[in-house]
Order: sequence, then C-alpha cells, then structure tokens
Amino acid sequence: MAERGAAGGPWKRHVLRQLQRRDRRTAQTYNKLLEKSYSLSARKLRAESSALRMDLPARLLGWQELGPETGAHSVMRHSGLELLNYRPSGLQLGVLTSGPPWPSSLHITSYEIHVNLRKDLQRSVLEAADSVRGEVLDSAQMLECLKRSYEEHIMELQRTNEELTCEMIERNTILKAKKTALVEQRNRLASVSGQLFELEATHQQLKEQVEELRCKNAAVKAERDTLHERYGHQDLEFRRATERGLELLKSIMRMKVEAAEHRNEKNERTRTRDYPARSSPGCGHSAEANRGNCGKRETGAAAKECSFRLAGLALYTYLLASGSPSSVWDLGRGKRKPQTGKVKHGRLSKELKKAARRPLDIGLSASATSMTLTRYVDVFRGLFDFRQRRGNSVSCSSEDHYCRLPSCVAACLPSVVSDAKEAHLSEINAIKFSPNSSMVATGGTDRLVRLWSVAGGRLEHTQVLEGATGGITSLDFDPSGYHLLGASYNNVAQLWKIGDRKCSEILTGHADKVTAAKFRSTRHQAVTGSRDRTVKEWDLGRGACSRTINVFSYCNDVACCDTVIISGHHDKTIRFWDSREPGCTQVIPEEGKVTSLSISADQMHLLSCSRDNALKVIDLRMHSVRQVFRAEGFKCGSDWTKAVFSPDKSYALVGSADGSLFFWNIETGHLESSLTAVHGSSVNAVAWSPSGLYIGSVDQCRKLVLWT
Repeated sequence: MAERGAAGGPWKRHVLRQLQRRDRRTAQTYNKLLEKSYSLSARKLRAESSALRMDLPARLLGWQELGPETGAHSVMRHSGLELLNYRPSGLQLGVLTSGPPWPSSLHITSYEIHVNLRKDLQRSVLEAADSVRGEVLDSAQMLECLKRSYEEHIMELQRTNEELTCEMIERNTILKAKKTALVEQRNRLASVSGQLFELEATHQQLKEQVEELRCKNAAVKAERDTLHERYGHQDLEFRRATERGLELLKSIMRMKVEAAEHRNEKNERTRTRDYPARSSPGCGHSAEANRGNCGKRETGAAAKECSFRLAGLALYTYLLASGSPSSVWDLGRGKRKPQTGKVKHGRLSKELKKAARRPLDIGLSASATSMTLTRYVDVFRGLFDFRQRRGNSVSCSSEDHYCRLPSCVAACLPSVVSDAKEAHLSEINAIKFSPNSSMVATGGTDRLVRLWSVAGGRLEHTQVLEGATGGITSLDFDPSGYHLLGASYNNVAQLWKIGDRKCSEILTGHADKVTAAKFRSTRHQAVTGSRDRTVKEWDLGRGACSRTINVFSYCNDVACCDTVIISGHHDKTIRFWDSREPGCTQVIPEEGKVTSLSISADQMHLLSCSRDNALKVIDLRMHSVRQVFRAEGFKCGSDWTKAVFSPDKSYALVGSADGSLFFWNIETGHLESSLTAVHGSSVNAVAWSPSGLYIGSVDQCRKLVLWT
C-alpha cells in the first residue's frame, strides 16, 4: 500500500496544483472585473459631477457676493457629489452693503429672484442627487448580481473539482491495479522466459541424445544384421549336423540290432550246446518244454525292454529331426513345416547320446526285433501329426479336421511379471496364445493386430497384421496356428494367414458390431456373434455364410464344441444351438449380462463370466451350473471382460475392474490367489498359454503383461 500511495502522490499533487492555479486565475479575473466595474461607475459619477459644476456657476453668474454678512457658501457632499448651497444672512430690505442705494422695489425683486433661484438650484441639485443615487444603486445591484453569479460559478467549479478529484482517485486506483498487473505479467514473462530457455536447452540435449541413439541404433542394427547372417549360417550348419546325427543314430541302431541278432544266434547255439538232452525218455519232453518256456519268458522281457528303449530313442529322434516339439509334418508331401519356437537341442542331444551308449542286452531272436527304429519313428510321427484326413464336409471335398492333444500336464500359477509392454495406441480388447505357446496375438481399438514372440519369457514384437477396418473385439487361432480370425467393430470378421501382413479374407453379412469370432473343429469353419442378434456359421473355403441363427438378443461371446454352438447374451442367458437342428436346444439363465464363454480342453465344462461379478462352471453333459465363483474385490469391468480355464482345467482366471487378476481352484472352489499392482485400469481380457507356463493380460490403458 505504501508503494501504491507513493506511486499515486505526484498525480494527486499535480491535479491539486492545477486546480489551485485555476482558482487563483478565476479570483484574479473576478477582482479585475470588480475593479473595472467600480472604475467605470466612478468615472461616470465624476463626469456627471463635473457637468453639474459647470451648470451651477452659469446659473449663479448674475449673483455677486455681498459680503460675509450678506451670505455664506457651504459645500455639501453626498455620495461623492459636491453641492453648493447658498444661505443668505443679514439681508434686509432697502439696505445695500456697498455702492449706491438701490430702490426698495428693486431690492425686493432681487430677493424674490434669489429665493426662486435658490429653490430652483435646490430642486436641480436634489434631482441630480436622486438620479446619481439611482445610478449608484443600479451599479450596486449589478455588482451584487455579478457577485452571486461568480459565487455560483465558484460553487460549480468546486463541485466539478470534487467530481474530478473522485474520478482522479478512481483512475489512480485503476492505474495502481494496472501497474500491479503489469508487474505480475513482467514477472510471469521472466519466469516463462526462463522456462523457455530451460526447455530449449532440454530440447537441444534431447536432440543430441536422439542423434546419439540413432548412431547407436545404426551400429546395433549393423551388428544385428551381422549376427542374423551368422545365425543363418550356424542354423544351416546345425541342420546339417542334425541330419548327420540322425544318420549316425540310425546306423548305430542298425549296428546294435545286428549285434543283438548275432548275440541271439550265439546264445541259441550256446544253449543248445550246454543243455543236451539228459533226461529220461519219460521226462525229456517236459524238461525241454520247461527250458522253452523259460527261454520264451526271458526273450519276452528282453523284447519288452528293447521296445521301450527303441520307443524312447525314436521319440527323441523325431523331436530332434522336427526342429521343435510342436513341429508339424506333412506326410502327404513329405516336407517339414517348422513353426516358431526354440528347441533345447543340447538337452536332446545329451539324451540321445546317453541312450546310444546304453547296452542292449537282449536275448531274443531276430524275429523279435521287427519293431525297429524306423517303425517307432513312424508311430510317433503319426501321434504328433494331429491333422488326420476324414470324410468330406459341406464346404470342401477334402478338408483337415483337428483334434486337440493335451500338451499341458499341470498348469502352474504365475507369481511374477515376466515382461510388460505398451502394446497398442489405445484400449486393448483381445489376447490369444498360439497352439504351440510360442506366440501371442493382441488386438485393440486402434485397428491393429500385433503378434508377439514369448520365447524365453520376454515379449518381442514380430509382426503387425494389416487390413483391419475397425477396432478388434475378439481373436482366435486355428488349431494349426497358421491362421488368425478376428472380429471388429465395423460389422465384419477378418482372416489373416500368419506370415502374411495383409488380410486374406473378409466375412461380411452382419448388420452391427461383431463381438466374437471362433474357429470350429476345422480351419475351414468358423462362428461369429454380433450385436445384430444373430450368430453366423461360415464356410471359410468359400468365404460365405452357411447358416444364420437368430438368437433374440445381443450376443457378447460364442463358444464351439463338435456340433454345438454356445452363445452368451445381453439378456442374461446362455443359449445352446445344435448345427443339426434349426432351433435352440437349451437355455441357462444368468443373474447378469454374459460377457464371456470358455470351454475346457476336454469339452466337458463351460466357464461363463457375467456382470453380476460372478464366474460359473457349467456341466455340458447335464446343462447345469456346477460351481459359482465370487470374491471380495472382484468386479467385472465391462461387457467384454474375458475369463478362461487353465489348460488342465484346474483353475479359472479372470481380470477385475481395478486391474487385479483372480484365480479360483476348480477342485476346491476357493480363491487360490490374486495378482495386483501391475495394471492401472480395468483388465479386458486374459489368456492362458496351452503349455501352462504363461499367462497374458491386457487392459484399457494399452498395457500387455506376460506372467510366469
């Protein structure tokens, strides 16, 4: 406030000085006007007085002064006017003071004239005095009027002065506020300038870091290219070494089989030489029979042991030759189709070497070794090749049917985060592991489908599948892992072939958002569900819809068995549809909107998630609810929250609205564990790898987490 007073003092003093100067000028002007008015009035009175003096001597020109006795002159003053009054004294009739005597009649006449003249003079003087008095009075009134007008003008000036003073105070206050705002703006400008300077410095540092990282990236890329080329050469050498090892193994097995046959022949000769017929004729047949039975038992045990060892060697041989435990062999073409994934070749090689060094002490004939290594390899190849030819379907004269092999013996509960990525540009809605557990696919509302490698427990981005015309709501691999089916917001489902970036097939026909898309038992058939209250069956060989089912309500998810389609709906029901019948075969009511459906690997149980914050296990043989899972803290975050079984059907997994993961034990029905403090928003979907080693989860904040 002191600063504001100091800042406003000069202005106030300046205005006061100006007003005082104007008042002084006004008072001087008023005094000058008064003086001029008085001088004009006095000048007029003097002129009239001088005219009166000049007129009086002319009238008294015939009179003479008779002496001190005869008369006396007196001067009268009235309001600045000199009046001459003549009073005769001692005048007597017929008596003169000097000169000759005058007659009495003349003397009387003179007296009368004198009296009359005196009267006239008095009357004139009185009239002149009256006129002068009137004019003086008129001048006083005029001066009084001027005084009053000037006083009114002064009062008006004082009021104006007060108004100007108030306005000046207001303007001074505004000026102080403006000055304060100006000081604040200057301070802010200084701070912003400092921040701008710091940001420019930071920007320059970041540019330098980017340039440095770019150089490092170029160097790392060159090193990576070199390593990739080296890896290609080493991989080629490894394949050649593997083939040589396989040939050597076959030759070793062949040599061991020959050695076994030679040993069998030698044992047969030794047994014939060492055990001649020493019994009597009555018992010789019985002893020979006993020795034959013992030899058969020994031969059977040795053959069984040899069969197990050959089976083990054949299994390792097949795994080593296939490149990975999940490799697929095309027996019709005789070509190997490797899938993504690393094989622990060192461990397999050690096992093969150990098996090769084991002695095959088999005491059996050559006919007992007819189950050779080649036969065992063929048997295991047939077991691992899960594509078996069947009859013709309605869509293709020759199509591949798939059966699921249980690749997980016991699933392990995750406890730590193996890796986490910001996978998409916006919310992630879907996640799915490939059948060999080496790859995971994610899809979100940014219209992208991304493929990630999970080798070694680390997420490595490998490919982006292009061509999606809307946000992704659901993803599913076919049993071979070569194709990926996705549902999107723009009323279509799309099919990609792994390895090709572009979409290979677009399934159109729905009138609203497609919420679910699943493969059936073959890669040529699929099922989709939509918010247009329909479920469609698709022939992927022709890219056309083979059947449309009206399901009476919004469909949030679908699940497929051999001949049954199961749909979960917005109207709190689960409906069962048989491909061989036109109508709904079974309806199971829920207490909330159904958000997801998941079928166990043995296709005997169904896991459902609903908006009443509960998971239910449904027995598909009895079509009844077997278990209901609830937990404190679990809340279903959206209409598309997904829940899944573990591969061995031991646990049920789901994500909550607070970012937590909940695990229930199917056998006991109790909450097994929960994982928190990783996701910062609602978990939309979860997936369990078929191997049982990994769990993937995605949320609304673009985060992908791999658990192990």
